[in-house]
Amino acid sequence: MPKYFSLTLPALLSVLSFSQATLAAERYDFDKTHSQILFFVNHLGFSNSQGEFHDYDGHFEFDAKDWSQSSVEVSIRTASIDMDDYAWDKHLKAKEFFDVKKFPEMRYRSTRVEQTGAKIGKIYGELTLLGITHPVVLDLTLNKVGLHPMRKTPRAGFSATASLKRSEFGMKYAVPMVSDEVELRIEVEGPRQ
Repeated sequence: MPKYFSLTLPALLSVLSFSQATLAAERYDFDKTHSQILFFVNHLGFSNSQGEFHDYDGHFEFDAKDWSQSSVEVSIRTASIDMDDYAWDKHLKAKEFFDVKKFPEMRYRSTRVEQTGAKIGKIYGELTLLGITHPVVLDLTLNKVGLHPMRKTPRAGFSATASLKRSEFGMKYAVPMVSDEVELRIEVEGPRQ
């Protein structure tokens, strides 16, 4: 073996292994047309009202072979809340609820992703709302990873659910008339970057 080759081979293998490790989790940005951040709260025991946030930014990194290398980050503009009613939207933006002037954003950042089945797993992370941070675990379902049939570009999609108590974040107004427990449903689709 030539001397120059024996000297450079370890360095080359090191670079290749580093590249494989860093490229294993691929980045996807949210396709906002096909992604939704939804929540449900019980109203006076009569109905489970649905709300949605329309303005957010985020991305996820996903390694199909090793979910533990995956992650997600999202920031949500609280003033984008939509309950399909102007008066209710205005009330939820006020100090009693989201206090959007003082806290214009809430954030979620994963700390760990665990695969528990062929297409299911859990995202462990932290939600910051009203300046208070608590852990929130999302139950995750992988819908599909593959090529977009028309654009021929790589894409991935997930569904996730969780529940949390809004009082833990200091949002105690009208509990229990409006439920303390909030059910989250998140639908995410994104193109690979």
